[in-house]
Amino acid sequence: MRLQLSTWPQVEDYLESSRGIIVPIGSTEQHGPTGLLGTDALCAEAVAAEAGKRAGIMVAPGIPVGMAVHHMTFAGSMTFRPSTMVAVVRDWVTGLAAHGFERFLFVNGHGGNIPTLQSAWYEIHCETREATDRGGKGRDLRFAVQNWWAGTQVKAYCDEVFGPADGSHATCGELSLMHFLYPDHAPTTAGLEPRVAPTSAYHDAEHFRRVHPDGRMGSDPSLANADHGGRLFDIAVTEALGRYEALMAEE
Repeated sequence: MRLQLSTWPQVEDYLESSRGIIVPIGSTEQHGPTGLLGTDALCAEAVAAEAGKRAGIMVAPGIPVGMAVHHMTFAGSMTFRPSTMVAVVRDWVTGLAAHGFERFLFVNGHGGNIPTLQSAWYEIHCETREATDRGGKGRDLRFAVQNWWAGTQVKAYCDEVFGPADGSHATCGELSLMHFLYPDHAPTTAGLEPRVAPTSAYHDAEHFRRVHPDGRMGSDPSLANADHGGRLFDIAVTEALGRYEALMAEE
């Protein structure tokens, strides 16, 4: 059900029965000394792809870079400016909407994307209203986001098995999911000091690096493993499908 692996007649056939699509969005940024740079994008893409496979939902190409300005003092991190990300999301959506897609579930892997993603939706709604005011045909576009790591059942599982050491960046949950998805790319977590990273507010990228010198926030990656990741994957896919069904059922 991946758009990239479909032909245009297959997409036309899909649109005869459904106007919904899943869009994975993540980030390419540091995840501490033991977390892969692609964690946010790769987790979102995997959850979205599996949800589409299980329920026959079209899945758009993922957006692998997000709003990660605060991580830019760590090598390999990439970011959009908020204004750039708004433009990218706007073009992703309007390109798909031109063919008839109307319901967009964003499966998100990065907390820093949330405000900008919502701003992009309202930019699109403003354009739709302006077109209607000029006598054009308005489009009934609807958006929702499933932050896979923040689902009720995902959080409950992480609280149960990791407790406070799950943290809030380079978390045990997201690293476990990466261990499950990419077992050959899981670095050792031995020797991390402190074992549980500090948690502190931050401002710009330089301040983030000072208060979180190895990139972690409150996490103990030594608790992450593939068994937990497999369980989290199944829960996250189920919760994403529930959010998609709710979006499609809206009046």
